[in-house]
Amino acid sequence: MSELRGSWDAQQQSMAYLPDADMDTVAASTSLPDPAGDFDRNVPRICGVCGDRATGFHFNAMTCEGCKGFFRRSMKRKAMFTCPFNGDCKITKDNRRHCQACRLKRCVDIGMMKEFILTDEEVQRKREMILKRKEEEALKESLKPKLSEEQQKVIDTLLEAHHKTFDTTYSDFNKFRPPVRSKFSSRMATHSSSVVSQDFSSEDSNDVFGSDAFAAFPEPMEPQMFSNLDLSEESDESPSMNIELPHLPMLPHLADLVSYSIQKVIGFAKMIPGFRDLTAEDQIALLKSSAIEVIMLRSNQSFTMEDMSWTCGSNDFKYKVSDVTQAGHSMDLLEPLVKFQVGLKKLNLHEEEHVLLMAICILSPDRPGVQDTSLVESIQDRLSDILQTYIRCRHPPPGSRLLYAKMIQKLADLRSLNEEHSKQYRCLSFQPEHSMQLTPLVLEVFGNEIS
Repeated sequence: MSELRGSWDAQQQSMAYLPDADMDTVAASTSLPDPAGDFDRNVPRICGVCGDRATGFHFNAMTCEGCKGFFRRSMKRKAMFTCPFNGDCKITKDNRRHCQACRLKRCVDIGMMKEFILTDEEVQRKREMILKRKEEEALKESLKPKLSEEQQKVIDTLLEAHHKTFDTTYSDFNKFRPPVRSKFSSRMATHSSSVVSQDFSSEDSNDVFGSDAFAAFPEPMEPQMFSNLDLSEESDESPSMNIELPHLPMLPHLADLVSYSIQKVIGFAKMIPGFRDLTAEDQIALLKSSAIEVIMLRSNQSFTMEDMSWTCGSNDFKYKVSDVTQAGHSMDLLEPLVKFQVGLKKLNLHEEEHVLLMAICILSPDRPGVQDTSLVESIQDRLSDILQTYIRCRHPPPGSRLLYAKMIQKLADLRSLNEEHSKQYRCLSFQPEHSMQLTPLVLEVFGNEIS
């Protein structure tokens, strides 16, 4: 009896966390889980007393609701029944009410036990436990952060802006000056692939992110200056074609790609809620400082970790590190760049988080030349709040752990990439035969660095 009582107490505790059910039903009976879990949920269960459809284990036996209730009432009333027949009636669904004695005997025979019936005190305690659990769940739900309608609208706007300015088919890449890959590239280009593959074979995800000026989008190139471009629509002019360079054969193509990508960043920025509230001067200052960083963020969509390359449609537009070295960039930029890309992939950001991060990157009040820093900061704070709320509401663990902090750290790391990128473009500008391959827009964006 002591063992039985022990198992009963354990069952009582487990029932405190049963999902919502009718309190009287739950309190009046103990439904045990299937002993071995070997019941097919699609196969009807049969009541061991009358053969009706069973609803589960009640008082230690598989029964229907009717026989469960009959046994409970009989035990609580301590009823004494007498069979009017021979004492061996066959109980069925249709005749189970005809002989209570044989029905009760059948209940006992299949293992139903009165010890599993709750007392009135236990019923009351069970009701209180269920009520308390419901209150706790209601409180937990009320405290759970939720995206407001306004916040969701901002996210939807940013998603729409991204989709309008990022063509996943990369069809407009055909309008760039064509990529020319030299078979006799520099020693740096030859060495770069092995260096990168070795460095990232066991790369730690904490120090990774990045991108390159490769993840461009659709729309033809435009030779206008940046100050005119950012507040106007894009033109239909295409870049000049087939200008070959003896030492940097990929520079014309990648210069067009960067210029094209800057246009798309401008289009995205103009749709960020609050961006147009800024003065034209502040809009230009923000875009000139952040454009390459946003391009680096966006290009992660085309980055593949399998071969550490950016794949933008066909093989003609598949860019490896060795290709970028043929456009004048050194491993001082490319190694941390690829590390960034790998790290960003490992964060497994939702698209909503990705577009919010790009918007936060653009709306940085500490960019050079920004005048109304307080307004820019207020817009950025709003976007940051939305990002943090989204992560808490929509990004399940363990991926959400410290995710916001990791994302903000990536923005800080992008500043270093930005500086190195500008430095290397400045080196190109010192050589007229190379600087002439850069588009007017690229020269304008990096105007402080390239003259």
